[in-house]
Amino acid sequence: ALGRVRPERQEEEFCMTTLALKLARRSNGVSSLHGYVSRRMWQELWPRRRPSEVPIGHVTNGAHVDTWLANEIAQLYSDCLGAGWRTHLCRPDTWRHIEHMDESELWTIKVALKRRLLDFVARRHQRRRERLGVDDPRPRLRSDRLTIGVARRFATYKRAMLMFEDLDRAKALITDPERPLQFIFAGKAHPADGPGKALLRRLCELSRLAELRDHVVVVENYDMNVSRHLLEGCDLWLNMPRRPLEACGTSGMKAVFNATLNCSTLDGWWDEACDGENGFVIGDGQVCADPADQDRADAAALLATLEGQVVPMYYDRNHAELPMAWLMRVKRALKTLAWRYNADRMVMDYARRLYVHASKTSTAEILD
Repeated sequence: ALGRVRPERQEEEFCMTTLALKLARRSNGVSSLHGYVSRRMWQELWPRRRPSEVPIGHVTNGAHVDTWLANEIAQLYSDCLGAGWRTHLCRPDTWRHIEHMDESELWTIKVALKRRLLDFVARRHQRRRERLGVDDPRPRLRSDRLTIGVARRFATYKRAMLMFEDLDRAKALITDPERPLQFIFAGKAHPADGPGKALLRRLCELSRLAELRDHVVVVENYDMNVSRHLLEGCDLWLNMPRRPLEACGTSGMKAVFNATLNCSTLDGWWDEACDGENGFVIGDGQVCADPADQDRADAAALLATLEGQVVPMYYDRNHAELPMAWLMRVKRALKTLAWRYNADRMVMDYARRLYVHASKTSTAEILD
């Protein structure tokens, strides 16, 4: 009965979430938007309350910095922020010193990390050729191209193929001889997720097209090591979930610390984090009733963002061949996001907002 919204309804299936919400002393989502959505999803458990009064709060996730941070970037932070920067990650004034970071040094490190990523991808490709015994030409990736990373679980709502909804337009953008792009994909689908596996299969087929072979790569056997290389070496981190289905998403936070800019729909953590100048936004956050309409609108918005904002900013160089507008946006991302989206802040929020209060009570809140 505790696992039913209405205990007396014998036909209602047992639900673990219902059980947890009834028995927990405190409940929370893992981003502001997730809390908002959860209060509306579970209002039926508190039928006398308005959605805004449902006792489900939020603590936004944070990335564990040392697990994901490139050593070269960490040293740059020590030089710029001071040797003890790790001990006061959550203080905004710590990250204001990013203003004094030398853009040339930052760019040199990012290019070196990109080259390391491309070497890693080449080794993985060679290993695959040898294992399968196939004559699969090695993609000719280049360190002077805008490199975009997409690495995550291949669930359908994450829409890894969104970029290719309009395939002809995508091809033209990616293969532009003056301002080319290269995409590095990595991820896995759940073994029981047929549609997710189909997405991954389709992406692999696309990557083998003659026009895209040197621009789109899928790295197999996704794990933390693959993820680290992509987070460190990519210029842009692309996230395309169908709003509001992404509870939080933390890969973009890890990208921030590695001086990799985010481009995402307004879902999960990015809905509360993006200020319009610390990354890039896909669409305007509007949700269509029909998911197919939503996908078409977001696909068009993604291409428009890449064509109109991302690509010009990356390829616009000063006399020293530095993309200054791009690097200033990286610095703004670090100043506005690094102090907020780390695991230290997350743990402190749980302690202050939830654990301390829960420790002062002996029972779960009585449901209306």
